[in-house]
Amino acid sequence: MEPRFQRIFLILFIGILGIASTVDAQMRRSYLLDGKWDFRLGQPDSHWEEVQVPHTWNASDGTTPDYFRGKGHYRYQLDISKQMLRQRIFLRFEAASLWAEVKINNQVVGTHFGGFTAFCFEITPYVHEGNNQVDVTVSNAKDLPMAPLSGDFTVFGGIYRPVSLLLLPQLCITPLDHASSGIYVQQETTSGSSHLSIVSKIDNKWKSLKDVSVRTTIFDREGNLVDQDMVQQSMKKDTMMDFVTNLNVKSPYLWDGCKSPYMYRVLVELLKGDEVVDSLSQQIGLRYFSVDPGKGFQLNGKSYKIRGVNRHQDRMDKGWAISEADHRQDMEIIKEMGVNGIRLAHYPHSSYFYSLCDKEGMLVWAEIPLIGHTDPSPEFAENVTNELVELIRQNYNHPSIFCWSLFNELCKGEVKELVASLNEVAHKEDPTRLTVAAANIEKRPENTVTDIMAFNTYPGWYWAEPSAMASTLERWNGLVGNKGIAVSEYGAGANVWHHWQTGRKTPNVDGMFHPEEWQSIVHEQNYQAIKDADFVWGSFVWNMFDFASGGRNEGNTPGMNDKGLVTYDRKIKKDAYYFYKSLWNEEPMAYITSRRDVVRTVDVTSVKVYSNCEDVELHVNGQICKTSYSRMNNICVWQGINLKEGENLIEVKGFDGKGGLLCVDQCKWFVYVD
Repeated sequence: MEPRFQRIFLILFIGILGIASTVDAQMRRSYLLDGKWDFRLGQPDSHWEEVQVPHTWNASDGTTPDYFRGKGHYRYQLDISKQMLRQRIFLRFEAASLWAEVKINNQVVGTHFGGFTAFCFEITPYVHEGNNQVDVTVSNAKDLPMAPLSGDFTVFGGIYRPVSLLLLPQLCITPLDHASSGIYVQQETTSGSSHLSIVSKIDNKWKSLKDVSVRTTIFDREGNLVDQDMVQQSMKKDTMMDFVTNLNVKSPYLWDGCKSPYMYRVLVELLKGDEVVDSLSQQIGLRYFSVDPGKGFQLNGKSYKIRGVNRHQDRMDKGWAISEADHRQDMEIIKEMGVNGIRLAHYPHSSYFYSLCDKEGMLVWAEIPLIGHTDPSPEFAENVTNELVELIRQNYNHPSIFCWSLFNELCKGEVKELVASLNEVAHKEDPTRLTVAAANIEKRPENTVTDIMAFNTYPGWYWAEPSAMASTLERWNGLVGNKGIAVSEYGAGANVWHHWQTGRKTPNVDGMFHPEEWQSIVHEQNYQAIKDADFVWGSFVWNMFDFASGGRNEGNTPGMNDKGLVTYDRKIKKDAYYFYKSLWNEEPMAYITSRRDVVRTVDVTSVKVYSNCEDVELHVNGQICKTSYSRMNNICVWQGINLKEGENLIEVKGFDGKGGLLCVDQCKWFVYVD
């Protein structure tokens, strides 16, 4: 093996009955193909350049209205050794946007429709010892018969998630079932017990065998064996079969959201006689949930109102081609705010991020990219259905996922039949989870199809005043028969360098001035209504991070949707971020708002602070402010504060109920009065 494969994930699975005697029996191997790829954009005669995958060709132009949407071509030199040819060889792409065709040595291996889910092809018949050329054509063109046909976000093109070379034995747990793990753990869990039915899909290219067994074991977090089961069947050559094992966990440690995201490990071992020939582990969490019209969301039998955010996966100068470190940074920022749920909009996200959600106890709303418009063609229906199946099968074992979302803001055409079909598919694929959708138009026929329903609404931004959220919630809940709803989107735009010092009026949402202060007001009043409504089982702020939307030109940030609580580069947390942190994170904090409004033209101002401390003190230029302040929902406001000409030090201190200092925050404002 030449050092073309710069990182090697070598996964050794040794059977409980002893170390197997052959290379095939000892391991399945996975090589990450993140080295040098050749790439050219557009026409075949364009110039080749060297890139690394994950890669997008829209990293630079994705925030422009005419960003490139078309074909890109990738080429990779794959070295195959004689030893590797003893095993079955697969290529697995975690995602390529939106359509991909894969060739090996000029032979078409397969194509894939869908820009957000994984796909896997067996390439054993197409490769030979030595050098093999992999050619991948990818397209994010607008005219493809697949979702999304529309949407308020940039559709970045490219092989933007990792690519792996898999080496598996002739008899293996298949990677070809919609590029899933090939293992599906279905659970029936209560507070006292959990019954697991595990389906393992086994693929045989060997010969007809009479003694194929699957042994399934569950271990607790400390590695202790909890239960084990084994089944045996005969298999013919060139067949795929389901092996079903059953496990029981008495008095399980429950996966209990952010409080206790406890995980078990399920190990599936494939045996030929007494020899382990393949094995694979899955991390699972045992939990149960429901949505009650009066009590809201229930996790493990207890009330658990979802305090959520929406997330898009792109970031500055990278588009969708982000790293695991980028995913971890996003999660840390989300965790700090005290979030307990994430809507991963508007498409399937990286499997790595779903795993982070499992680990951190985030409840996840998972979604397919059926947005805005649909196409009446059979090809479109087939592709969007396949995207749903892939989303479910590839993410079946993630305990964080509680619902499958079937659409977002459908606005044209008669689509109830399509949505009803998707709803049926989702329940057939996974009878254990709920279906959901996000609507923004009242009384659309498809709004009555899913198990639960949510609505995107923006009082204080696109219409009315922020206080209109309360009546809006009542109306939407009535539309679904008072079964309870979620707010899947709400919020307002903000440029961190735009501020007002006097006056108060709703800004022009399409204009260039998006003051940070107005975003805070919208969130303060919107969330108050959400918190007070018992029938609202969850809410998801739009959005956690600013994100690219090539067609937008507002807030003095062209190509950007600036409704994020954090800037596109993840460097600045806006004021509204700290409003939620004060409510959702128990760690003592105090935060001075409008801190970036450094240069002031008035010398009398109000000071607003977000704090969850029992007592709060304001100091101006070293002197304690004795003016009384108003306080509601951790919003502390001092009116009529006098500032001096020039530099002013603003400081706030948070105390516990006994006078103990817990936290301090400060900033400087400079006053220049004409």
